[in-house]
Amino acid sequence: MKRIFWGAAVAACMAFGCLSANAADMVTVNVGIANASSDVAFFIADKKGYFREEGIDAKFISFDSGAKMVAPLGAGQLDVAGGSPSAGLYNAVARGIGIKIVADKGSTPPGYGYQPLLIRKDLIDSGKFKSLADLKGMKVAGSANGSASTSTMNEALKKGGLKPADVERLFLSFPQHVLALENKAVDAALTTEPSASEAVRRGAAVRFMGDDEIYPNHQLAVVLYSNIFAEQHHDAAEAFMRAYIRAVRDYNNALANGRIAGPNADEIISILTEYTSIKDPQTYRTIVPQGTNPDGKLNLASLQTDLDYFKSQNEIEGTVSIDQVVDTSFAEAAVKKLGPYQPQK
Repeated sequence: MKRIFWGAAVAACMAFGCLSANAADMVTVNVGIANASSDVAFFIADKKGYFREEGIDAKFISFDSGAKMVAPLGAGQLDVAGGSPSAGLYNAVARGIGIKIVADKGSTPPGYGYQPLLIRKDLIDSGKFKSLADLKGMKVAGSANGSASTSTMNEALKKGGLKPADVERLFLSFPQHVLALENKAVDAALTTEPSASEAVRRGAAVRFMGDDEIYPNHQLAVVLYSNIFAEQHHDAAEAFMRAYIRAVRDYNNALANGRIAGPNADEIISILTEYTSIKDPQTYRTIVPQGTNPDGKLNLASLQTDLDYFKSQNEIEGTVSIDQVVDTSFAEAAVKKLGPYQPQK
């Protein structure tokens, strides 16, 4: 498994440049990840050699949230990142920082609500929490202020007749959500997999509602390119996307009925247990995985809804539009090269 510490990555970038070729003419690409199940396509492409076949040596660098990847991505210290379409991302683009959303990484089609609303089990058992209206006055954990999950929370609050000011938000890494629910430091959480299932397994929380019910087809996670990578290393950027789309298609072949239970599920679960901190294969058999479009297509309407929400909360500084941030050309070129997706039978 290829993972390096952030400090080491920065040092390497400063010493040699962030993008370099080794003795075998492999191009090193630094990839920011959040250690979430939605990183799975990156892991598949690495494990199955898709990156190497394209001449890419992918180096994975861990972050607490996608929002924290924006600054190093804009500075060219990261070439690629898997994050969320956050307010921080749009503000960076508004300031002229070069970042592009290039492909789907995680979304919520029906049956694939992978970032559910968790409610503390004792609140459910006591009857204190019965509906979304009962969120009023509660402490709710999220991943980062201004992240796409805050838009999910807004949709949940609207369904309960509430506003963002009616709850107290605490922003923690996803594994910390589990501990916060156990310690009763928070009442609820929007937590991605596999941490969501871990909280349920420990008896700390109940999966109250999937985010596919709260916010259907939400473009919750995306693949990001730095402009330096996209423009100055265009061939490598196209090669990276081809490897990524191949991996996404393998991932889709592992899905069935809202679980990782498709024809090649065992292979994908084996990769997840190797590359993540969750080593029990059964965990991945029981989690609700994310949806990811096999052609990398983005839900532009969802991106616009989130941007409008960020603007309504005065979280956007300056002027920015979806067109300034999105570049679908890399995914489209990859699909043209690879051909149409053929589900495995």
